[in-house]
Amino acid sequence: MVVSFKLLNLSFICLQLLLLNADIVSCFTANSHKKHAVTFMEPTLRCSSRSSNHHKETSSFKYSYLTLPSSLSLFSKTQRILGLHGLYAGSQTEIQETPPSPNHIIPGRPTWQQTMLRISDPQKSIPFYTDIMGMTLIDTLDFPQYKFKLFFLTTLPEVCAPLDDDEEEAGARTATAAAAAATYKLTPGTQEAHDYLWSMDGTALELTYNYGTENSGDDESSSFDGYHAGNEEKDGFGHIAFNTNDLLVSCDALEAAGVTFKKKPNEGRMRNLAFAYDPDGYWIEIIQRPSPPTTTSTTTTATARTSTSPKNTKEFQNTFTFSQTMLRIKDPKKSISFYESLGMKVLLSRHFDDFSLYFLASSTTLTTHDDSTKDDGDDGDDGDDISNLGSRFGPILELTHNHGTENDTEFKHYNGNEEGRQGFGHVGFLVDDVYEACDAIRSMGYGFKKEPDGGSMKGLAFAYDPDGYAVEIIKRGGIEFGDERVVI
Repeated sequence: MVVSFKLLNLSFICLQLLLLNADIVSCFTANSHKKHAVTFMEPTLRCSSRSSNHHKETSSFKYSYLTLPSSLSLFSKTQRILGLHGLYAGSQTEIQETPPSPNHIIPGRPTWQQTMLRISDPQKSIPFYTDIMGMTLIDTLDFPQYKFKLFFLTTLPEVCAPLDDDEEEAGARTATAAAAAATYKLTPGTQEAHDYLWSMDGTALELTYNYGTENSGDDESSSFDGYHAGNEEKDGFGHIAFNTNDLLVSCDALEAAGVTFKKKPNEGRMRNLAFAYDPDGYWIEIIQRPSPPTTTSTTTTATARTSTSPKNTKEFQNTFTFSQTMLRIKDPKKSISFYESLGMKVLLSRHFDDFSLYFLASSTTLTTHDDSTKDDGDDGDDGDDISNLGSRFGPILELTHNHGTENDTEFKHYNGNEEGRQGFGHVGFLVDDVYEACDAIRSMGYGFKKEPDGGSMKGLAFAYDPDGYAVEIIKRGGIEFGDERVVI
């Protein structure tokens, strides 16, 4: 199929009209706004071919020039460039114990429900995330009339199921029982799968596929050269992440499966994480899971919702769990207030000389680890708190702030609507009433990419957050999307 930017632009316009493919590209910035800075040249591996193994390290490099404060040590520069930002020694920690005021939260019980990335070839990306990263394809929305298709994946818990009397007497537990809670029997694309998707009490990874992009490498007339993976100057999106029980064993398995790495566990000084590439070049952080999680939910609501978190079990057995989306922000006061109004809670914050990190989760999906009251004291030993954060089941939203950007009136991250920088799309939240929620969001003054009654898709909205990232606002339970359903 011949693919051109005209086709992609047409698909993008249709996506905007339907509000299922709002664009926000990822962003990577060092403090280029600061004075007395030095320029650091970081090689970013880019493949010249689009084959299934196109992220193997070759002699083809694309260099991104990143301006870093001259005061940064070489190690700190490496932290900033690789995203080794975190949860580790050398920072100050603040533990947040009080959830946002109910009066500050928009109406409709908002919950973080999705992170969207564009993919060029579902035949590569879907097996990567399901067969290799252990996710489950829970639903699809296909729009052949607009030539795009959406795939929704999430991590479902593989847990130690409760033992029956016979098993308790025998002290046995079978592999079948251990994975029983992860069995997903709905067919993606059906109304039943739609109902599950739009009522889930967890976070999905939405992969958006524009028809024909997988063939662009075979068509000399095509101007499509892949999606923008982020992590170049002034990009906002950084990466997604997965937690694992055994980092070394898991990364060996990834490498054996043909996955390539930006950073392996044994490279550099940070030995408890790695960065792999997905088929489109997005960075996938692989993080050592410190300890088994507790699984008691703090959700208290009379309205039933479909949960993807383990319940009434002692531990889950997943090799990988979808654990993080990272975005860079300009002003933490504005961004944290915005996401708290969407029902999120700051679980942990980390402060370095030149940047800070804030880790948020939807308050309705918190575990007992997340709600535990802790005081770090003055010794800077935050290991227990890192364990609590790293061992929760559901994903967190990591907001990275490079100090000083909030004072630079000219500074702005790329938000993904810019031509040539499309990759990361948006985050999305479920609410009970889109119109009522948008009335509250409107008062914040950041504007909308699409109002609830704008375009042809009524009852669905895209708001802007303080950095211009698109935030999809979706009715809990879903609406009539006009997709082509699977009938069984």
